[in-house]
Amino acid sequence: MPENKKQGFIFGVIMSYAMAFGMEIYNSAINLGFDLKAGGFSNMTNKVFAAAMSEILWIGIVVIILSSLYGNKCGEHFMRSHTKDDDPAYFKVLMRQAGTVAVMCPSMSMFATLAFFMIPGVVPVSQLPAVFVGTLIKNFPMAFFWNMFGAAPFTRWAFSHVKRFLD
Repeated sequence: MPENKKQGFIFGVIMSYAMAFGMEIYNSAINLGFDLKAGGFSNMTNKVFAAAMSEILWIGIVVIILSSLYGNKCGEHFMRSHTKDDDPAYFKVLMRQAGTVAVMCPSMSMFATLAFFMIPGVVPVSQLPAVFVGTLIKNFPMAFFWNMFGAAPFTRWAFSHVKRFLD
């Protein structure tokens, strides 16, 4: 885990892009209709990865900014509010992850609603609440499980290999 601000920033960049990568693949697969085909996501093609890669760079930057502004702090607050000092360290890590997802997923869902539906004029602004709730309902389960079982373990693994070069 990070021990200083520089390490914390690198850890945050890895986590932000790991989350952006997984969520963009998920949303690109849905946008391309793989969730509705026989066999569902199991029939994904490389077309999904190409579509996701076109947005990952700038979406990752948005994730870094929002998590740095308030997402990480809210996750820390959630963890401190729902754990005791003598709770196992790994439980505290999981609670911090859960708290961060609970804040970042609605934030990124609102951002996506604005960026992909409202600003381009795909749907009228009067539909903002409905489109936001639909986006959140679609993304929250994936964001939670992707963070817990994919992005966070990958980030910890990758950071452990990068950390030695940061000292």
